[in-house]
Amino acid sequence: MSNVETAWVFPGQGSQSVGMGAEIYSRNRAARSVYEKADAALGFSLSTLCFKGPEDELTRTVNVQPAILVTGIAMLEAARETGKGALPAPSSMAGHSLGQYTALVASGALSLEEAVILVRERGRLMYEAGQANPGGMLALIGAEEGVVAEICAASGAEISNLNSPGQIIVSGSLSELETFKLKAGEKGIRRILPLKVSGAFHSKYMRPAAAGLSAAIEKCHFKQPCVPIISNVSVAELRDEDSIKKDLVKQLTACVRWQQSVEKLLKQGIGSFVEIGNGQVISGLIKRIDPNAVIYHAGELITA
Repeated sequence: MSNVETAWVFPGQGSQSVGMGAEIYSRNRAARSVYEKADAALGFSLSTLCFKGPEDELTRTVNVQPAILVTGIAMLEAARETGKGALPAPSSMAGHSLGQYTALVASGALSLEEAVILVRERGRLMYEAGQANPGGMLALIGAEEGVVAEICAASGAEISNLNSPGQIIVSGSLSELETFKLKAGEKGIRRILPLKVSGAFHSKYMRPAAAGLSAAIEKCHFKQPCVPIISNVSVAELRDEDSIKKDLVKQLTACVRWQQSVEKLLKQGIGSFVEIGNGQVISGLIKRIDPNAVIYHAGELITA
């Protein structure tokens, strides 16, 4: 791998699949230790859920958030142990929504044990907020942000993710989303895909979860990250405990600005990205943001 500035990037909810992590668990001591620590911290076998499912149980918000985080850290530790220097040290880190918590662990700002408990609580609170105010999320392919913003203003829905050129996510109540789809059709937006989520994440409908998440965050022991983490909400660098805590609470109800986060890293001189986690969702988004971006996957750096 060439000697260039590198960013580690971590995926969020939606990157999960039954069987994730099973292979590295079976053949890598460091990965196995990560899953064992998480299982002990949570008091149940999250690892079995990752490796064997069932899928409907794995994809429950309360389970999938710690599952994605743990799989990302297991992959990172396996690459560190077996990569023989192939894994470049990062100059910055970023994570997509939930992935920001994985970045906090990877940067030394939060322990694995505290992180899995925290994101499980985050998942629980988000699920309960979704039950209190039923809603959902729609992925829009090929739509322009300005047009989407106009339709949101008319329907009550909100832009919840700006992922890449041509991929925008909106959140809203069930009735708001129905109105949005009708108006989007009138504007010529044809590719509208409902997401399998339990609520209108990153919108006003997550406000009931904010106080509980803030209380859970205050119980955790944060440290200064070893490198700056780019907030996917403010697109600012998170360098200290106070800014990290405030950002995590704000993230519940704010739009995830992933495209702008990647563009900021590129402007800062990042020459390569390493995606660390299950699947290659983040790699695909970065390629749409910058087709010339150099992207590696941590899984490619793990040797037997």
